[in-house]
Amino acid sequence: MAKKVISSGIKLVVVESPTKAKTIRKFLGQDYIVESCMGHIRDLPQSSKDIPEKVKKEKWAQLGVNVDQDFEPLYCIPKDKLKVVKNLKDKLLEADELYLATDEDREGESISWHLAEVLKPKVPTKRMVFNEITKDAIQKALKDTREIDFNLVKAQEARRILDRLVGYSISPLLWKKIAYGLSAGRVQSVAVKLISEKEQERLKFKKSSYSGISAYLEKDKIQFEARLLSVAGQRIATGKDFNPDTGLLTAGKDLALLDRKKAESFVSKINTSQFVVDEVDEKPVNRKPSAPFITSTLQQESNRKLGLSSRETMQVAQKLYEQGFITYMRTDSTFLSQEAITAARSWIAKEYGKDYLPAQPRLFDAKKSKGAQEAHEAIRPSGAQLVHPSETGLVGAQMKLYELIWMRTVASQMVDARQLQVSVKIKSGDTVFSANGMTIEFPGYLRAYVEGQDDPEAELAEKEVKLPMLKKGDQPKKEKLEVTDHETKPPARYTEASLVQKMEKEGIGRPSTYASIIGTIIDRGYVRKNGSALVPTFTAMVVSKLLGRHLPEFVDLGFTSEMEQSLDHIAEGDMDWIKFLTKLYHGPTGLKASIEKQEKLIQPEDARSIEFETLPGVQFHVGKYGAYLTTKKDGESVNASIPDNEAPADMTQDSVDKIVDQKLHGQDSLGEDPQTKLKVYVLSGRYGPYVQLGENDEEPKRVSLPQGMEPTQVDLKQALQLLELPKTVGQHPVSGKDIKVGIGRFGPYVVHEKDYRSIPKGQSLFTLTFEEAMTMLSAPKKGRGGRSALKSLGNYPGTDEEIQLFNGPYGLYVKVGKTNASMPEGVTAETATLEKALEVLSVKMDTLPQKKSGGKKPAKKAAASKGPKIPPPHKLKKGAGSEPQQASISGGGAVKLRKK
Repeated sequence: MAKKVISSGIKLVVVESPTKAKTIRKFLGQDYIVESCMGHIRDLPQSSKDIPEKVKKEKWAQLGVNVDQDFEPLYCIPKDKLKVVKNLKDKLLEADELYLATDEDREGESISWHLAEVLKPKVPTKRMVFNEITKDAIQKALKDTREIDFNLVKAQEARRILDRLVGYSISPLLWKKIAYGLSAGRVQSVAVKLISEKEQERLKFKKSSYSGISAYLEKDKIQFEARLLSVAGQRIATGKDFNPDTGLLTAGKDLALLDRKKAESFVSKINTSQFVVDEVDEKPVNRKPSAPFITSTLQQESNRKLGLSSRETMQVAQKLYEQGFITYMRTDSTFLSQEAITAARSWIAKEYGKDYLPAQPRLFDAKKSKGAQEAHEAIRPSGAQLVHPSETGLVGAQMKLYELIWMRTVASQMVDARQLQVSVKIKSGDTVFSANGMTIEFPGYLRAYVEGQDDPEAELAEKEVKLPMLKKGDQPKKEKLEVTDHETKPPARYTEASLVQKMEKEGIGRPSTYASIIGTIIDRGYVRKNGSALVPTFTAMVVSKLLGRHLPEFVDLGFTSEMEQSLDHIAEGDMDWIKFLTKLYHGPTGLKASIEKQEKLIQPEDARSIEFETLPGVQFHVGKYGAYLTTKKDGESVNASIPDNEAPADMTQDSVDKIVDQKLHGQDSLGEDPQTKLKVYVLSGRYGPYVQLGENDEEPKRVSLPQGMEPTQVDLKQALQLLELPKTVGQHPVSGKDIKVGIGRFGPYVVHEKDYRSIPKGQSLFTLTFEEAMTMLSAPKKGRGGRSALKSLGNYPGTDEEIQLFNGPYGLYVKVGKTNASMPEGVTAETATLEKALEVLSVKMDTLPQKKSGGKKPAKKAAASKGPKIPPPHKLKKGAGSEPQQASISGGGAVKLRKK
């Protein structure tokens, strides 16, 4: 047994990630050991193998929560965290003090509590918090330590247990009634419902057509456009006069609706008339800068401006924070510290001049809800200098996101932009045209930052539009008249940015969880992305129908928002979390009783299907092999698979007829292959469109269409090109083996002896040269998340599997086959060796490719623990309205609860 080192003077600091540890290590001396716990070190059981034998037979064991004993959670240390825990315990033996330096939010507080529970420190333990990783911030945090805030812990544990209860209770219902493997979630299911409801709105939408007339005029050699406003005093209908939800013209308005024929008749009359300016209206407008970023607005802007998903944005922001470039990225406060304001104002005065600097600093409302879990400042460049992007040394996505944060922070402290809006009415006979212009009189904050838009039309409207100097009586020269045709568009589908905006507005979930929620509903097949739009699958539609009809409360926006508020009250110590969970789960209207009651009423066949009003006689179903439809054809019932790329709201009677006809009669061929004389088809299957050579009973060759190629645009020549794939572009100069190009599950590729590389977007695989293929093959291979391997360390012994070294979000790691393992702290890309890689991979031997052997390797069990010396939240003092309780961790590891 290891002996405790006496009076070492060493202090152990524990953070969540290796990158964060590496950055903090730079600011501390040799008396500090900084280690990473790699996120959560224990959690509720993820599968039955994690459940200890002694409780496996308990009816609540699969939940991982004893719902009959004050919702006592069962925590387990996952197998892949056993080594992490052992390392921390070993390091703690060397230390005289323990600093728990996890993030300053509920989740971070919970991680610190779990660390204290598992490590059982016998030395003074302190909670160290900071919202930026700079030398000053770390030194200050070391002096201003506090104790674990058990109200925050209780709020986070209540959230975790609540999510488990909802997910593990509703998901089995979906398995029984719709399809095995479906999942439900407290916030996830509400997000799916929002996206599905938007699709229903698009289904109900009726397209309307209307025409207009544009006059292209000129004065003082400046051309401008004027649009028809009215005829004989009656206003002409434009897009704003149609109901955005139904697409129909709004009733009750005295409007003239033009079609092309009417518009052309007006053009003939107007051509003989002179244009005369009748009215000029100028209106000065001031635009204020937006507040600095909070979590949700950063995700929205990053999606609009940089094209990053919410998940990608938070991953990049996490790296920037851990490297000390920005403040903590999970926050709902727009507050800026005095040092940040001073730094921003200094930069503005120096770079733009005093005209761009307001007399007083701009102070934004904290926008911080009571009990909000996140940091107390907006997302901004860290430190007192606001380091300019060009001086950071950052590249790629990190550089782009940092620059966005930097610009937004600086712009928030600049003066308003001053604009002049000009509206002109121009008469021609009994018709009136209107022209609008906007000039920027003084750019103000726009010198630093222009906010993005979801709507390209809105973004276009923000640009400067100059009109010539016009006054009443002026007669601009007519250059041409043009009839314009328009069609109303259905409500836009959610993008990640607009969904985040909607969820924040409704108070659904926490901004810090939006990235993982959106990622989850995409990963689990409820939603797919078409460009930036989030398109629900038929699975999403039937699941939303079932939950909305049978468990409406649990996908209701108001109810979900109230749950978030309750969690805030728990964090403030104003609500008893046991009572909250009891009311939600137990009782006649609780989750348990509701599911038991509704399960008897739900008919599986009805649950798996959905009908749309716009397509009478057609039923859409979700089956074992995907979505399919049923309908009648010539009096006979027909079912046919629906391609995965078909969106529910885009289904029309024509598309239904096409799918059915293809099922009954097959597709018309594009022609014959001159070599084989076989027919060539372009078809759509479950995984999208493809070309086929020959009939189905001839084991035909099939090749998927590349992304962006529409089936209706494919001709015989293109189809034959595709059917040549995979094709050889040359022989490798070293091996002499073929180098080929083709299309696979993940898109176009180039391959040599099972060594694959993706062909970049924009590069045609049909024109790819041998030299270009060699360049791609010589580039480092990319791993998960598109990361390139830093180098190969050799093959794993006894296999032909290559061990590759990568740099991931938590530092260096090695990969062999499907197995990853983190490299120890201190190892660099230069010092990494095959021996070191084998050492870290050895703990995961059971998942590595190995030679077959006669015996079976015994499975390791996850360690489980509950209720050591530091009391878990469910054992803390109950009672709504009680004063905040905190734990004082003494040197002996015992905990005393005291009121503040």
